[in-house]
Amino acid sequence: MAESGSLRLEALAERYWQFLRHEFPLTALLAGQPNDEPTMFREAPSDVERRADRAVDMLAELSGIPLAGLSFQERNTHRLLRRELDDLRQVRDTAAHLRPWLLPAGPEFNTIYFANATQLADTAAAQAYLARLATLPAYFRDVEACLQAGTERGLRYPRAVLQAALVNIRAAVAAAAEELPWFGPFRRCPAAVQPSVQLQAGRARALIEQSIVPAVRALADFMEQALLPRARDSIACTDEPQGAAFYAFWVGHFTSVAMEPAQIHALGLAEVARLEAEIATVAAQAGFAGDVDGYRRHLRDAPAFYAPSAEALLARAQALAKRIDLKIPSIIGHLPRACYGVQSIPPAAADKLPLAYAQPSSADGGSPGIFWISSLPQRVPVYVLPSLALHEAWPGHLMHIALMQEMDALPMFRRANFTKYSACLEGWAMYCESLGQDLGLYRTPHEEFGRLDMEMWRACRLVVDTGIHLHGWSRDRAIDYMAARLALSRQAIEAEVDRYIAMPAQALGYMIGGLKFRELRRRAQARLGASFKLRDYHDQLIAAGAVTLPVLDEVIDQWLDRHAA
Repeated sequence: MAESGSLRLEALAERYWQFLRHEFPLTALLAGQPNDEPTMFREAPSDVERRADRAVDMLAELSGIPLAGLSFQERNTHRLLRRELDDLRQVRDTAAHLRPWLLPAGPEFNTIYFANATQLADTAAAQAYLARLATLPAYFRDVEACLQAGTERGLRYPRAVLQAALVNIRAAVAAAAEELPWFGPFRRCPAAVQPSVQLQAGRARALIEQSIVPAVRALADFMEQALLPRARDSIACTDEPQGAAFYAFWVGHFTSVAMEPAQIHALGLAEVARLEAEIATVAAQAGFAGDVDGYRRHLRDAPAFYAPSAEALLARAQALAKRIDLKIPSIIGHLPRACYGVQSIPPAAADKLPLAYAQPSSADGGSPGIFWISSLPQRVPVYVLPSLALHEAWPGHLMHIALMQEMDALPMFRRANFTKYSACLEGWAMYCESLGQDLGLYRTPHEEFGRLDMEMWRACRLVVDTGIHLHGWSRDRAIDYMAARLALSRQAIEAEVDRYIAMPAQALGYMIGGLKFRELRRRAQARLGASFKLRDYHDQLIAAGAVTLPVLDEVIDQWLDRHAA
């Protein structure tokens, strides 16, 4: 008897997960299924070639499994598996691996992220971490090999990107070994007093000093000596060989919808116009009728809107997070087992990193989620804190990802590979900012302005990203466009624009995803009327897991059909 399509799909999904475990060891570690070997990153040119070849083989096998006969959930798995395999192929075909991201989250940040996610409960864990640390210098050499291969193909980075990336990467190793993030797990280790753990800590300190720091500096030297002299002054990725295909790939990847860059640009302009009108209304409520620019200057310049220190900002964010936690059960029925904390981004890294970001909890429960907030209070006006907390912590990224990690009925790749679904993750987090209205968190016009300003920020991204990479905007034009519409400091806007230059299309998924989540809520309210329950709706959204926006559309439509029946 022939094996059913369901069984063949299940087997292929499991083999794909085992493939991912080997190719992306950090993903496996964070999913609670680390490999036996210590390697954390495989990013050499040969690694990408091998992945693409294997993906082509698995795509052929997947094509032999017909959708007919599969359940609704299985059809979604089929579609998502095809997307992920095709992405692996396209990374090679567009030479994306030969122009790796260097800013704001470059290779040094990736290894720091790994260190920050590590908890050492005992000597065995300390030994395992030490073995993993020892593999990091090879990763930095692999990144250099990709950059070298890209240079040989005629690829060049924008000068502005390289200069900012060099500042970041050199700052990452500018302190003593025991103060660097890679040593952080030993500082946090509850068993640090044990002689055996102290022995591993000493070895880690030596490894950081003698191997990791020199490897990071060698990568920086290569960037400065081999890449910077031939850097280009233009900033559009489409100015590069295969640039148009490269940009089209990332637009599709990060938005997950079939929209051309020109359509996205037009959507951005329309959303900016809508938000300008809403902001004008809030400015009038704050006493600045007809003077939005004056209101922005007031918010930007008045000391009352900024915490006096990093410690004060952190304390305020921590108190706000607990205030939000108290209200969560009123809008979400199924809560995760994981917990989270709030910490300050180290000052050395804060200048070039976002105002805040989320570091998910590990799937095995070994490390909590962390809502990272900038240690530079002049960059984070307090009126944006409600939006930031809702987006990054609960019910945003940290809750969303923690719940996905607990979805035992889904194939493992769908639980662990959530970073591949930017529009879904960022769309949910953006939608969570609007939930502050349902929860009564925006208590002043200034905090409501903070929500709208954050949304305007994402709408501007649609205009600026496509403006740069499709329409040839200059860096100054992009900065001026955002500065005229946002209360962010000029410094913060410059860092944002550099991010869009360095990571083409990465910022597009936020607004496109956020609009989709709002559209789905309106659709559900229209169809269900008085029987619409916000908790049930949110539980259905989250239960979909990390998916493309078209799949999410179908998930909600099926739920609405079942509800109506």
